[in-house]
Amino acid sequence: MAIIINIDVMLAKRKMSVTELSQRVGITMANLSILKTGKAKAIRFSTLEAICKALDCQPGDILEYRADEE
Repeated sequence: MAIIINIDVMLAKRKMSVTELSQRVGITMANLSILKTGKAKAIRFSTLEAICKALDCQPGDILEYRADEE
């Protein structure tokens, strides 16, 4: 099971920098980087909500499920 984080895609669509998103959401660049690279084990709904608000998108625009290939 793989959950893919598409923050980079949404940042490009919104023409927003990672620094700007970090400031708008109120999380550190380090934590945002962990999310972007898919190394995060969890995300708080409040953080997801803040990211969606800042990027004017839905959670499904950021999170994607891909089944493992066997």
